[in-house]
Amino acid sequence: MEWIGAGSLLAWAWLLLGQGFFWRTDQRLPARRDPARWPSVAVVVPARDEAEVLPDSLPSLLAQKYPGRAEVFLVDDGSTDGTGAVARALAAERGGLPLTVCSPGEPEPGWTGKLWAVRHGIAQARERLAPEYLLLTDADIAHEPDSFRELVAAARSADLDLVSQMARLRVVTFWERLIVPAFVYFFGQLYPFRWVNRPGARTAAAAGGCVLLRREAAERAGIPETIRHAVIDDVTLARAVQRSGGTIWLGLADRVTSVRPYPRLAELWRMVARSAYAQLLHQPLLLVGTVAGLALVYLAPPAVLLAGAAAGEAAAAALGGAAWLVMCGTFLPMLRYYRQPPWTALLLPFTALLYLLMTMDSAVQHYRGRGAAWKGRTYGAPS
Repeated sequence: MEWIGAGSLLAWAWLLLGQGFFWRTDQRLPARRDPARWPSVAVVVPARDEAEVLPDSLPSLLAQKYPGRAEVFLVDDGSTDGTGAVARALAAERGGLPLTVCSPGEPEPGWTGKLWAVRHGIAQARERLAPEYLLLTDADIAHEPDSFRELVAAARSADLDLVSQMARLRVVTFWERLIVPAFVYFFGQLYPFRWVNRPGARTAAAAGGCVLLRREAAERAGIPETIRHAVIDDVTLARAVQRSGGTIWLGLADRVTSVRPYPRLAELWRMVARSAYAQLLHQPLLLVGTVAGLALVYLAPPAVLLAGAAAGEAAAAALGGAAWLVMCGTFLPMLRYYRQPPWTALLLPFTALLYLLMTMDSAVQHYRGRGAAWKGRTYGAPS
């Protein structure tokens, strides 16, 4: 037990100091000033069966107070719930920015549905607007009235090709409060925002709910054609921009939120499991390593503390307790960001266990031919 406790504590010492300070939440939009001329922006919204959330999100796009020219292109990706009709009705009722609703039909072989929709939306935008920037935003994302202005000002001021904000996700139900802050925390651990944002970075990532992309950078990187198969499309997009010489930035949002509810564990489970094994490149050895790593880093500290205390092994209990304490400390900034009580940091090992099981389930579903399933479509590993 002492060796396990010591290994876990060493792992946490490294995560605390050597993993890009991933646990901090201070990466927000960089310093910005208004440009002399406001560039045109095309907002591309891929939407598949999103009629339920559109009334809470689409009006926020149409109501943007943007000094330049901006238009919204909502791509109805084969919806069966009247998504397109709801979008048109909202635009007629609320007014605001021009809205184009279009449908590309079923995706061609080799394309994921979302990227097929994004391709069609970008093509429509080029025909109507020839935009300087593309804002790729999901149908469940709501923006404060100055969101476009702030994103463009940040991109212009820092000469960035891609500016992405991790939208503040909904935390209302018990399961949302347990799972969602940890989701963003784990994402930051995989892709430390500081590493993404430093000049000459090798780490690339984006948050797909809100990505402002310079059109020239998209064309230089061949987006979306070069990433058409990607299940984890946001990270893949950022890597393509970076590889083509583009500059990228990623941070937490203050004024961009997700309105999608996840009232039960089942919905959150599907959200995580649909791409977890793809994140591991569908490699069994990476899966084994990930499970072992999660167990050592997140499950071992409380287990060693309790087992050591029960067995009267004070050294083991102290090592386990110290590792658990560091773990909780690194989680506190994210809990503050999501306005959750500090004591819930103690539940992080249980939440990590759920993520471990979700990752294993993702692999099981992949080998059953049901991997990366989302809204009636299933995507296997790219050939």
